[in-house]
Amino acid sequence: QLQLVESGGGLVHPGGSLRLSCVASGFTLDYFAIGWFRQAPGKEREGISCISASGGITNYIASVEGRFATTRDNAKNTVYLQMNSLRPEDTAVYFCAAVVSGMEVCGISTRLYEYWGRGAQVTVSS
Repeated sequence: QLQLVESGGGLVHPGGSLRLSCVASGFTLDYFAIGWFRQAPGKEREGISCISASGGITNYIASVEGRFATTRDNAKNTVYLQMNSLRPEDTAVYFCAAVVSGMEVCGISTRLYEYWGRGAQVTVSS
C-alpha cells in the first residue's frame, strides 16, 4: 500500500522554524516528484513548493521563497520542508504529495499529484 506520512508540525512563535518530513512507505521515492501544499481554514489548498525526482530542481511560490527549503534524501525515502521565519499567515495544514516523474521537472498544481499524505498542522502564533 502506497502511503505518505507527514510529521514535524506543531505550534511555533512568529519568526520560529519547523522542519516537516514526508516519509513514503510501500514504494520508493526515487522516481517521484514531490510537492508540498497547505490549506488554511476556509481557503483552498495551495501548492507552495516542489522538488524533482533527483532533487535537482525545486520551485517555490513567492510568499515562501527565501524562507522555506525543500530537500530530499532518497536513501531514507524522505522529503523535507524546512520552514524558517514563520509568520502567522503560514498557519495551515501542510500536505506532501507524490507523482511519478522521469524528468527533471516539478510543479505545484494539486492536479499533478497522485498520492497524498494526510497532513500535519502548523500553527504560528504568539
